Amino acid sequence: MAVVQYLLAWIFASVLGLIAVVKRRSNNPRASPEERSSGECLKSSVTVSNAECRSAHDDVDVIIVGAGVAGSALAHTLGKDGRRVHVIERDLTEPDRIVGELLQPGGYLKLIELGLEDCVEKIDAQRVFGYALFKDGKNTRLSYPLEKFHSDVSGRSFHNGRFIQRMREKAATLPNVQLEQGTVTSLLEEKGTIKGVQYKTKTGQEMTAYAPLTIVCDGCFSNLRRSLCDPKVDVPSCFVGLVLENCDLPHANHGHVILADPSPILFYQISSTEVRCLVDVPGQKVPSISNGEMAKYLKTVVASQIPPQIYDAFIAAVDKGNIRTMPNRSMPAAPYPTPGALLMGDAFNMRHPLTGGGMTVALSDIVVLRDLLRPLRALNDAPTLSKYLESFYTLRKPVASTINTLAGALYKVFSSSPDQARKEMRQACFDYLSLGGVFSMGPISLLSGLNPRPLSLVTHFFAVAVYGVGRLLLPFPSPKRVWIGARLISSASGIIYPIIKAEGVRQMFFPATVPAYYRTPVSSEKMTKKADGRN
Repeated sequence: MAVVQYLLAWIFASVLGLIAVVKRRSNNPRASPEERSSGECLKSSVTVSNAECRSAHDDVDVIIVGAGVAGSALAHTLGKDGRRVHVIERDLTEPDRIVGELLQPGGYLKLIELGLEDCVEKIDAQRVFGYALFKDGKNTRLSYPLEKFHSDVSGRSFHNGRFIQRMREKAATLPNVQLEQGTVTSLLEEKGTIKGVQYKTKTGQEMTAYAPLTIVCDGCFSNLRRSLCDPKVDVPSCFVGLVLENCDLPHANHGHVILADPSPILFYQISSTEVRCLVDVPGQKVPSISNGEMAKYLKTVVASQIPPQIYDAFIAAVDKGNIRTMPNRSMPAAPYPTPGALLMGDAFNMRHPLTGGGMTVALSDIVVLRDLLRPLRALNDAPTLSKYLESFYTLRKPVASTINTLAGALYKVFSSSPDQARKEMRQACFDYLSLGGVFSMGPISLLSGLNPRPLSLVTHFFAVAVYGVGRLLLPFPSPKRVWIGARLISSASGIIYPIIKAEGVRQMFFPATVPAYYRTPVSSEKMTKKADGRN
């Protein structure tokens, strides 16, 4: 059955790609291929004396480590469902980051589902209706397919810190949710079960906190994830961040992606007067900011590749000197199902931030977890709960894996390469999206999180590849072009298959075949009896 589905998807991708070729040629029949070209307090792995610590907030259901986007949204969601929640966050002042500033429409729909949509209000957030793609002096506009949704549905761009503070404030309004500033130093473990955390308060006092369930949401720099997953973190590139002031983007209310050399450059509005610029620099080493090398790089390599309408604002931002960097991390979800604990957000799963899909994945995961926990009144039996929650890892996959795979694949396709086949794939992607109709609507539906279907992703990805081959072979093939076409297909496979393999082919495409998919909740009475050691 799986083979048949793959075969049908490949046939459809081929047909779609060939149709794209025909459409392109009918639009421009004269164009040549080149032109289309945290004591004794607990018998656990961590012990401190009673003189050094005291137990806090024992009567809670869930401890959440971290109050970023995932932690804050989760605290409000579980609190609204009646759970007693204790949130421990290292720093409760407003964060200042250069990423996590764009929420796709699919993520906004999840905000609505969680009752958090008002958190994008009163922070000068800007509506986003799609993307503008630039390459070699040409550009195309790709609109989100929002026709079937309420008029308020769109993407949102904003200052990340303002958005997080709004969600923290909303979570804190619930009487059963307590936010505390403190640094979690370790998870408390007993016989393989996480019982809570040890942490330091803002004043440096050692504390322990216990709960039936501890959810770790301490972000991309998590120091707790190693005992809960296999963290294979890849850092393919770094973002260099700038803020352009008082300038207008060529396409209002659209994210701008420049297919630059060596890799993409992003622009999007984060307030009514500010535009965020993110320059991707491949690798983990970037030019030094302190000695002026970065400013020189931005002026000599980057500036000439950005739209002329924002050139002066870009140079002014470089001269102002508020240049910041952020490593771009990618990490497949590889959990160790652990009684009493769960990972969420960037501590659990990361993807290249090029497509702005991280918050959508986190919010979608929270919806899945909320729905799984809702039938349970008690969470006391950690082993049984852990077994039940294994279904979380499967139920999240269609959305998460689609967004993760698309981010990784697009970054590689959008980055320049000296390889002729990769160059052709890059050009084919730009031209394919420029065709409009199903050719742009399908991919942008995936990118926006409105239609996160893995099979649709693979279909369009290979349709682009087939389209690229068609551009090479028509009107007259040559041995060299046939060879480049074959390498293009091979290159496309080499880009997407490793990402899919890391995501998990079975969970991604055939989740219903995974036993955990069908797990039903144990009754609260049975779970409580088991936890108390009763028959």
